[in-house]
Order: sequence, then structure tokens, then C-alpha cells
Amino acid sequence: MDESNVVQIQRPEIFEDPLTQMLRQNARQLLQKAMEAEIAELMAVYDDKTDQQGRLAVVRNGYQPERDILTGIGPVTAKVPKVRSRTGEPVVFHSALVPPYVRKAKSVEAAIPWLYLKGISTGQMRSALEVLVGPEARGLSPAVVSRLKQVWLDEYHAWRQEKLDQQRWVYIWADGIYSGLRAESQKLCLLVVIGVNDRGEKHFLAIEDGVRESTQSWREVLLDLKGRGLNAPALAVGDGALGFWSALDEIFPATRHQRCWKHKTANVLNYMPKNTQPKAKAHIHEIWMAETRDDAEKAFNLFVEMYQDKYPKAASCLAKDREALLAFYDFPAVHWQHIRTTNPIESTFSTIRHRSRQTKGCVTRQTMLSLAYKLAMSAEPKWRKLRGFDHLAKVITGVKFKDGIETQEPDRSAA
Repeated sequence: MDESNVVQIQRPEIFEDPLTQMLRQNARQLLQKAMEAEIAELMAVYDDKTDQQGRLAVVRNGYQPERDILTGIGPVTAKVPKVRSRTGEPVVFHSALVPPYVRKAKSVEAAIPWLYLKGISTGQMRSALEVLVGPEARGLSPAVVSRLKQVWLDEYHAWRQEKLDQQRWVYIWADGIYSGLRAESQKLCLLVVIGVNDRGEKHFLAIEDGVRESTQSWREVLLDLKGRGLNAPALAVGDGALGFWSALDEIFPATRHQRCWKHKTANVLNYMPKNTQPKAKAHIHEIWMAETRDDAEKAFNLFVEMYQDKYPKAASCLAKDREALLAFYDFPAVHWQHIRTTNPIESTFSTIRHRSRQTKGCVTRQTMLSLAYKLAMSAEPKWRKLRGFDHLAKVITGVKFKDGIETQEPDRSAA
């Protein structure tokens, strides 16, 4: 029969989430590194013991055969390390995570939503891994957990040293991400920079902690990027935080400013009563959706004229950043949807904002940076290239654009 009244319902486990995807991709690596940390703790016990010939009494001795362990995020291959005693004293390594003969983890269904975030701290990592692999994880000592956390920190610090001078960076997005997590008495703030290179590929360039969004904090971030080889981008996209723009003018004075329309819209509407906001938002929408700068200027003037008498703060909030809000008209029209907002950062870190609001505990800054780095690296490979990336070369060589359309030959001195 060609027709059927059977309705297919998507299974709940198909639901995709950045943290869930990260778990699927990194579960094997997580377990393997945890076991390496465990065996390192065992080896430390025999560091000062030798045999009659002066050699270490206990040494590494390869791995047991690989075996799959069924978990709530799919089969995870485990390769348990082995040790060998040179003195005849029986020494056997047993992993608390993957005991002998275990083939299936227990109670893993609850791990998917919160494993990584909850497991990032020393005290909670053990309980999180216990959810993944069952009660056997109770044997994890704080020392093992600390070693595992250090692996993530080492990866993050190595990433921060990577050179950027092998690529030409055209646009950057910058934003300060405030989470619900706290370190000591301060709410944690992440200073994040994403860049797009001349091939249209978007990459994280910086994930740092800062003192709010001060000029000094942003200056340190931008100076570090410059020291790693970042060229002066053609355009920077960000919200109205004065600290970033002041630092940008100091470090990369030739870079144009583009204020984020999403942030600006929210800021303007905050000065207006709720019953007025839908109409005002529609008028703002008409500004940044105008096909030409002239049309945008007319819509801009209309908004100010309509609201300045009754809501002067709202009109002033919009008017003071007129030039920076309309800078995108001097760049290729095919790029407008990318450079009018800081959405690449917002969408990536929306998950960490949501998760961290559910966590009441206090964490260290290093913990927060590790979590943010892991989340960012899991999101980055899924990004698509910038639309119209072939136009990036024209931006680099100084081609002029008016209302998104090329108007003249490139300025060779800009290359």
C-alpha cells in the first residue's frame, strides 16, 4: 500500500545539544585519560622502589585487549593499562572506572544532560563519572580527579599559545559572556573573540576571563592576540561595552566598528514600556533591514523623531551609535547577516549560560575556562563557512563597497 496512517515520532535520544554531542565525541578520550590518571597514581606509590639491579620495581606493561562498554551515549571502547613487577611482588592495576569483565555501565541515562558541567569540579567529578559507569567510580580519589582536570587545563593553555600569523583574519566578533557561576565573590565573565579567515572559516581566537568588561581586560586580550600574530581585522563586531572599543582603537586603530544590532535593540527597548516595545522593535527592524544606507538613515531619523519626546533615553541610546550601527553597508551585502550581530558567540555559549544557571556551587576561574574551552571546541567544527567567502579577498585588498555592492577596483596598498 502506498498510503499509511503510521506516524513516525522522533526518538528522544536523537535530540542534539552541544554538550550531548561533546559527550559522544569525547567519551572514549575522557575514560582513557581518567584511567591514565589512575595508573599514574599507582605508579607514584612505587616511584622510590627498585629491584636488585637498581631498576624501577614496577613499570608500565602495555594494555589489556580493547573491549566495548555499553553506555547511555553508545558503546565506548576501553583499553585498560597494565603494569609489571620486577621484584616478584604481585602488583596489579585495577581501574575504578573499568573493572575486570564489566561490559555495561549502570544508570547512565542521567549523565547526558549534566555530566560535563557537573563533573568539571573535583568534588563533583566523581559523582558524575559514577553516573556514567556505575558505582565502580566511587573508588576515584581526589588525586585522580585533579589529574584529569589538569589534562583539560593543559589543552586549553596549549591552545592559547597557537600562532595566528599563518592566516589572514578579516572579521572578528567580540563579546563578554556572563555565566551564573561564581568564583569567590565575583560572577565569572568570559571575554570571547571569534575570527573569520580569508577562506571563510570561523575559529575561536580567544577565551579569557576578565574583570567585567574593562578596557584593561580587553587590552590584555587584544595585545595577546596581536602577539600571536593576529593582523588588524577589517571589521570588529561587538556590543556597546566601552572597554572593548577603547582597547580596539588602541591596539588596532584601523579596524572599523560594527555595533551588534541584537544588543542595541535590547538596550533601546529597555528604556520603553512593554506595551510600546513591539511597535518600536518593528521600527528598529526597518532600519537594519533597509537595502541602502540612505533608506536606513531615513528610518533611523523617523525612529528618533517618533520617540525622542516621550522616550528620550531610548532615542539617545540608538542615536549615539549611528555610524557604528550602519558600518555594515560598506561591506559586501552577502556578509551582512553575519556582521550585523554577535550571534556566532551568542549561539555557541547559550548552552553554558543555561547550564550554569542550574549550578549553585562556586567554581574556580580555571574550571570555568576549561568548561568554556571544551564547549567551544566541540561547536567549532560544526560551523559553516561564511556565506560569500569569495568576497573576503576583495575586502582584504581594499575594494570599496557602497550599500553592499562593489564600486571600484581594489586599493593595492591595502593588501
